[in-house]
Amino acid sequence: MAAPGVDDAIVGEGPRPPAPRDPSRTARLLGLTGALLMAGGALGAGALPVPNPLFGIRVLSLPSRNATVAIALTYAGIGMVVLAWLWIGKMLRNNGAVAPAPTPGQLARTAALWALPLALAPPLFSRDVYSYLAQSATLARGLDPYTLGPAEAFGVDDPLVRSIPTIWRDTGAPYGPFFLVLGRGITALTGNDIVAGVFAHRALALVGVAMIVWVLPKLARRCGLDVGLAMWLGVANPLVLFHLVSGMHNESLMVGLMLVGFEVGLRAGERWWDPHFLGGGVLIVLASAVKLPALLALGFLGIEWARRRGGRVRDVAIATTVYTAIAAVIYAVFGYGTGLGVAWLSALDAPSLIRSWLSVSTDLGLLGGQVGILGGLGDHTDAVLSLTRAGGIVVAALLAGWLMLAVLRGRVDAITGMAAGMGAVVLLSPIVHPWYLLWAVIPLAATRAMPRARRAMLVISGILAIVVPPTGADFNFRAYQLPMSIVAGLLVLALALLVVRRSLVGRTGVDVDAWPGRVPAGRPQARPGAPL
Repeated sequence: MAAPGVDDAIVGEGPRPPAPRDPSRTARLLGLTGALLMAGGALGAGALPVPNPLFGIRVLSLPSRNATVAIALTYAGIGMVVLAWLWIGKMLRNNGAVAPAPTPGQLARTAALWALPLALAPPLFSRDVYSYLAQSATLARGLDPYTLGPAEAFGVDDPLVRSIPTIWRDTGAPYGPFFLVLGRGITALTGNDIVAGVFAHRALALVGVAMIVWVLPKLARRCGLDVGLAMWLGVANPLVLFHLVSGMHNESLMVGLMLVGFEVGLRAGERWWDPHFLGGGVLIVLASAVKLPALLALGFLGIEWARRRGGRVRDVAIATTVYTAIAAVIYAVFGYGTGLGVAWLSALDAPSLIRSWLSVSTDLGLLGGQVGILGGLGDHTDAVLSLTRAGGIVVAALLAGWLMLAVLRGRVDAITGMAAGMGAVVLLSPIVHPWYLLWAVIPLAATRAMPRARRAMLVISGILAIVVPPTGADFNFRAYQLPMSIVAGLLVLALALLVVRRSLVGRTGVDVDAWPGRVPAGRPQARPGAPL
């Protein structure tokens, strides 16, 4: 009797190779591990309220006792999420070269799993939620949140004020009335309970994210883009996870309403009283009553409707008239219902109190001011800033007008035009925070056009995801913690990459063409998509 394996060798069959590792699954688990580390680190490194409600609670208070370790774990988690996201993007881009690329369903589940730990943890990267609570409470008490800062309305020792950064304690609300009305409802439910208020605002932010999840595949199909690619760039994006889910910025509600309104409006027929045409306008105006820049999408939707009717001056005039009337009615209802009129429009420049290095117009103003100082002309930085910022707004308006004209003539599709217009507004506005880029990144994720801009957004998203401190504030008086935490976080990240390196680079010892659904080299790919 032949020895075991001899007959197999004779017939050309050897022992079965080990099951191949799935680099997609490894990358998704790496991102989930990073999200869990971030959630744990948030207990000590997050934007916690003052006083910290975790003090005295066993186990949960441990991270806050050693903030350096907590920050290190958070930075390690940030690195894992960003690298896992970039690797999945490489799989989607090089489908057939890296196997197997995750399906749209897997991407949706992955985004949900990565978001879940962040949704249950304290906020990271921003303390804006405490301003939301105080400004909403100001309105609930019958005061004007646009003229009164939280400190003036409640006093600096009030629990709603103590957690707000000092620079914003005396500043009026820069948000639209719809958002503050929603916040007033949260105040009615939670009162002065800051923890309950924070989680209520996170629930509101998740409603906005859910709208984005619902609408993005529909917009991608309109543009002929692979849904998986759109979901990866627009939903699993670290900027979305970090700043809309964890940081709970109201951009989630603004962008969600804006895109849902755009999708609804694109379903409209040629009659101006079509419910889709009117409903889309209402939703976008509501988005602008959260943050005013969303109103730009209304212009692109009206231009697209006019183009479908023939693109005549009369068509543009009808769209302009209808949407202007809708905006006027909604703003009037909010003004009358809150008793504040249009006071919110005068408070929109509040964020410009700080100087943002991400703003092109602000950078030019600061550069011009320094040139004047070096040239012996004195310090006129504020005057130069006012000129460059005004110029940036004018240039953004001209670019948006040019894009609308291109949409009217059929040279650019409406979704691409709107995304590019929002990008111009973001980059040229006086103040730019990393999460502002989502105004353009999320709609851009749904279009096949502008692949270079999409690649740029990919790189920018990865970089900006790691530049905002997890505490949501600077490191004054404890600057030693930051370099120590970053070094420790990098060591943890390096150790994690050593553990998963074989799976991520596909060194499995088997033929990768054997993966189910794998497209062998030299054969055309069946998966539709667009290059990143």
